[in-house]
Parts: sequence; C-alpha cells; structure tokens
Amino acid sequence: MRLKRCLLCLGFVGCGLAVLMLLGCAFTENKMVAGNIAAINHVEGTAINWFSVNGYRAHGGGGSSCCIILPVKWRPGLKVDVEWEVDPNNNAATPPLGTEEFKAFMVKHKSNYRRYSASVDVPEWSEKKSCDLKVHFLTCNRVAVTTACAIYGRPDYPIKEPRRAKEPVVCAK
Repeated sequence: MRLKRCLLCLGFVGCGLAVLMLLGCAFTENKMVAGNIAAINHVEGTAINWFSVNGYRAHGGGGSSCCIILPVKWRPGLKVDVEWEVDPNNNAATPPLGTEEFKAFMVKHKSNYRRYSASVDVPEWSEKKSCDLKVHFLTCNRVAVTTACAIYGRPDYPIKEPRRAKEPVVCAK
C-alpha cells in the first residue's frame, strides 16, 4: 500500500514538473522585448508627419522613437500594422509664421495630408540579431520593415531601395 502511494505521488510530482517545464517553454516562446522604431522616407518631395506601428506612435522626421514591443524570437507569419500620414508637398513656400495668412495657408495645406495603412511582414531575424524596427516608406504608398542591425546604405542592409525616389506616374497594383 505504501509503495503504491509513493509511486502515485511520484507520478503526480513528475507530471507537475513536466507541466511546469512545458509552461516555461511556452512562456519563453512568447517573451516580448521593447525596441525603438525609426522611419526612413524614400519618397522625394513628401514628408512623413507621423506613423505608428501596432498602435505605437512615432514622429516621421527621422531618428528613432521609443518604443515598439516585439517577440524576442521571430515566428512565421509575424506582421506589424503600420499607419502613417503624409504631407505630399512639404516644400511649399509658407507665409510668415503667426500671421493670419499663415493660418489660412496651413488650413488649406493640411487638407492635402493623406493617411495610409498597411499590414507588413516582418522578415526573419536570427535569435540574437534583432535590433530596432526600421520602417521604410517607399513609392506608391508601400512600406517595408526590418530589424537588421546594419545601417541603411551599407552592403549588408536588406532594403536596397534608394532614397529621394520620385513617385511614378502610375503605380503597379
């Protein structure tokens, strides 16, 4: 009787340990980490006023903003939702600041702002090689993202599209 009880207890303990080990693996798979997000605008004559990734909003003027939450480990099907606002004529001559003419100009100018959104695949990164999320705004309202640690313009950087690209007259669908 005692032996049977001991074996039963050992069985429960063993099952409990197995469950804890499996839960530990599941939590490791779902572990998240924060990183900066940065915008790189490739379109000549436009400005990215602001953008957001999965609801985390950042300024579009270059540099990086804190923060985006991504999994520590990449997984197939990983996507981010990007929203952004574009000023299609950021080089417009403006009247002097603070004047009534400036206020009227800005009302009209802002009416030309355009908003876009896209769901974008996040390319695979090696387990220890994920860096900040860089969001590339491309012609025809396309977006690409990378977590590469390399710097844009270097040969090992994955996105090769040039900066200051002109919008084509017709965009491919």
